[in-house]
Amino acid sequence: MIKTKVKLYNLGSWKILRLPKDASAKLPSRGMVMIEGTINEIKIKTTLEPDGDGSHWFKVDETLLKSIKANAGHRVTLTITPTKEWTEPPVPSDVKTALAAHPQAHKTWTDTTTMARWDWIRWIRSTKNPETRKKRITVACSKLKNGMRRPCCFDRSQCTEPDVSDSGVLRES
Repeated sequence: MIKTKVKLYNLGSWKILRLPKDASAKLPSRGMVMIEGTINEIKIKTTLEPDGDGSHWFKVDETLLKSIKANAGHRVTLTITPTKEWTEPPVPSDVKTALAAHPQAHKTWTDTTTMARWDWIRWIRSTKNPETRKKRITVACSKLKNGMRRPCCFDRSQCTEPDVSDSGVLRES
């Protein structure tokens, strides 16, 4: 179990909770990690994204902010434990459409682990360029069709949210 005090902050329009490096170092991976625990004693189960600089973070939505009675600038108590029970990633509509058009790719997709599906989605979404995203979806379907279960040469320790990162690193507040 990891217990720490963490300050919430704004990053663009997002509310972010970034783990201190010493807390993040106790996690089993520098890549994405599924955790469960509490923030200010409110239960959570979420994925921690790597920040591309040796730590982890996650977006705190408005519903959770209300539940924990906190906002940007507030310090919260975070108690977490890594879990091997991954939740399914939200699959973007363009990825769903492409998989539906390629039955063999869809079969490999459903036969992979949940963690592998997270990797595919993270790789696809890690670009700001719409044309690059389209190309990645095409490449993903081709590779899945050929039985490849994970994206090749993907650095799992990079931050892959283009809205809050630059060159694979979470922006500062």
